[in-house]
Amino acid sequence: MKFANLESSLEKLFDSILLKMPSIVVGFLILFIGRYVIKFLLRFIDRRFEKRNVDMSIRSFIKSMVKITLYVLLLLTVANTMGIQTTSFIAALSAFGLAVGMALQGSLSNFAGGVLILMFRPFDVGDYISSANGSSGSVERIDLLYTTLIDDDGIRVFSPNGTLANSVIKNFTKIAYRRMQFSLVISYDTNIKQAREAILAVLAADSRVLEKPKAEVIVGDLKESGITLTVRAWANREVYWATKNEVGEEIKNVLDGKNVVFPSNIVKIIGESPKGTNPDQVQT
Repeated sequence: MKFANLESSLEKLFDSILLKMPSIVVGFLILFIGRYVIKFLLRFIDRRFEKRNVDMSIRSFIKSMVKITLYVLLLLTVANTMGIQTTSFIAALSAFGLAVGMALQGSLSNFAGGVLILMFRPFDVGDYISSANGSSGSVERIDLLYTTLIDDDGIRVFSPNGTLANSVIKNFTKIAYRRMQFSLVISYDTNIKQAREAILAVLAADSRVLEKPKAEVIVGDLKESGITLTVRAWANREVYWATKNEVGEEIKNVLDGKNVVFPSNIVKIIGESPKGTNPDQVQT
């Protein structure tokens, strides 16, 4: 009796395998082709990374994540083709992923920002940047979650990559030259032409000031206190700050020698009494 039951069970199993044989063959075929497709996609991604000069650390991390995701999808597809129920597994995996995503929402945002920064390279280590989120300084390190800056006071600033990647970034290192601008107020009694010629002479005498773009001195505004002159000139990035500081001082010295009058505010206190007198008493 036991032998008959065993033989009946084996026959049912064999019949079931025969019925599912086409699905099993198709599943193995999908597995075989899928492996080559995944390898092709990984090589394609690697070539794109090399073309964009993406950081090696982010290359390996993204490739690993893509590889794992593709193989999981391939195995689920093969299992579903062979008739294996994967609905409960997918539901559990989705719930787990949702819970992890909600718990790490801020970190995932910073991670995504770090990936974008390392891929598209709006700045590199050593660049001086400023962003709309208030971060500024020289880039010391770029990690997946934070970018480390050294600000003008020598303080180390850790800027989250999520907000940094979504803000306007000014890169002061990725330029050849930079404009310096001064605004000064002169009296209405001053000869504007003479003041302009004196300032342009200072700029022309400094070899660090570029001839192109051409320096200019224009009337910026006519205020009640005086005439605002706007001075614009260009210098190479490497000598920008030294040139700006020294040129500004030289312009002031030259204008003093040309008797250029700089207006000043005079404050008059009306009704002030001499020291020791009673302001309520009026002497005649």
